[in-house]
Amino acid sequence: MTEQALREEMVTLARSMFERGYATGGAGNLSLKLPDGNFLTTPTGSSFGRLVAERLSVVDIDGNHLSGDRPSKEIAFHLAIYRNSPDCNAIVHLHSTYLTALSCLEGLDPDNAIKPFTPYYVMRVGQLPVIPYLRPGDPQIATELANRAADYRAFLLANHGPVITGTDLRDAVDNAEELEETAKLALMLDGKAIRYLTDAEVSDLKGRGK
Repeated sequence: MTEQALREEMVTLARSMFERGYATGGAGNLSLKLPDGNFLTTPTGSSFGRLVAERLSVVDIDGNHLSGDRPSKEIAFHLAIYRNSPDCNAIVHLHSTYLTALSCLEGLDPDNAIKPFTPYYVMRVGQLPVIPYLRPGDPQIATELANRAADYRAFLLANHGPVITGTDLRDAVDNAEELEETAKLALMLDGKAIRYLTDAEVSDLKGRGK
């Protein structure tokens, strides 16, 4: 896809997420890898529902602002993931309702916040490691994500929200939507007798991919 097509796709997908309640106000951010090796990202404080293709930010791998409006300070942790995960070409960071609620719970398994109970969660996300709480914008978030980027497709920032990767922006958005639905189900099923997938069933699904 051309850079212009990628810009238009980011605006379209962001608006769709906003209209369906995955993003509110100026919360969250998106990024994707451009054909020239630079990165297109949402500007600081921008609403997913009101993005303008020509005003999207472009930065290089070192975070230098090249064009467009000023990028979010959180682009630093996006770039940390790109540097350490060659298969990652797009990232979605949300403050979506159910995943953010989940991120505020005590006692989450730091290796996997959602024990697998649907095949779709396993095929699209696999595992959801928890990043210990750090204030928004703390450089340590980038370090924590960099240390895990090669092994996982999504992450849950404690008391903050999810970070989800994809092979392209549409894939990352699909992964984010599946993960949010899984968190919703997990919270709905809390306290009930859940039939979790067995280790063998999880292994079989991972071998099949999405």
